Amino acid sequence: MQAEAPHTYPRRTLLAVTGLSPQIVTETLYALAIATDPPFVPTEIHLVTTSEGAERARLALLSDKLGWFHRLRHDYALPPIAFDTTHIHILRDAEGRPMSDIRSPQDNLACADFITEQVRTLTAAPDTALHVSIAGGRKTMGFFLGYALSLFGRPQDRLSHVLVSEPFENTWAFFYPTPYENVIETADKKLADARDARVSLAEIPFVSLRHGLPSALLDGRASFNATVGAARTALGPARLEIDLGTREVRAAGRSFRLPPAELAILAVFARRALAGEPALAAPPKDVPDMAWAARYLRELRTIVGPMRDMSSAEHALRGGMDGSYFSSRLSKLRSALDKHLGPAASAYRIDDSGKKPHRYRLALGADAVQLLDPKARAGLQ
Repeated sequence: MQAEAPHTYPRRTLLAVTGLSPQIVTETLYALAIATDPPFVPTEIHLVTTSEGAERARLALLSDKLGWFHRLRHDYALPPIAFDTTHIHILRDAEGRPMSDIRSPQDNLACADFITEQVRTLTAAPDTALHVSIAGGRKTMGFFLGYALSLFGRPQDRLSHVLVSEPFENTWAFFYPTPYENVIETADKKLADARDARVSLAEIPFVSLRHGLPSALLDGRASFNATVGAARTALGPARLEIDLGTREVRAAGRSFRLPPAELAILAVFARRALAGEPALAAPPKDVPDMAWAARYLRELRTIVGPMRDMSSAEHALRGGMDGSYFSSRLSKLRSALDKHLGPAASAYRIDDSGKKPHRYRLALGADAVQLLDPKARAGLQ
């Protein structure tokens, strides 16, 4: 699969917001599957709309009498596309009730959260290419949908607005250009043949911020505001705060705790960054280093406190710290940072400069690091 070829993905999803004009769905489907070369034929369609919009979509697109979605598939011999009432997602307010319209700031926030979760879910599978249409619904719905794609979108995903030629735009009877004569009444009460309509897509470029989101937001539910905040923080200047007493780390807008062993390694390098000290060579592979053991155990004692048993670590490092012990702790620290921060972890990793001999450091200035230990906390009280 190639990122620049969405039509090659096995799962191809069209997601649209609609209001009282369900025609957006068939117009966009026509533009993607018939009027685009190469065609992007969705394997499934999802709508986000209000309760009234859902009923209009059901009656106009999926009913036995009108069924314009089924007609389009039949007219142009399109393959099966998964689209039924279970694919019509009704906006919910903060109390979980279906929304008939967006009328308050609370409704606006609930709409943003609902749309964000739909986009997050649909972009979770790597074998999926998502095409998002913002042509329908209220302007705020289109804005939130486009913004959500910017937060979660991948290289294979696309954003567009459908364009319909006059006099067919905003005409209730028009759903797509038919391959046969289909005379309809236009919005200005004139007659026109639907097969003469021209429908195309205006693709909208977007900047993907997905690389800056921590994996916890990509894998789990998060509000619109929380996701925007995480992206904003991840793209801002790096800052690291460590509280050794509580084992809490704050970085890239996230707060999390680390196990004492990994936190001790991070604290070693954070303290050196604060003091403006140079990078450190790792302990030799087969030659234990007493200085390394001393600096590591000093941080570990501060973290676990005087009442905790450190005999295991002290025994393992009684003759010094060797390269294997150091590499193991550093690897676990990197994994923990990746888990909590995602791609934003790169600014907080212990950097070896990529040159030999490897010398390690936390590549942050002293003004970007705060280290609070229990003794300092006690002095402030």
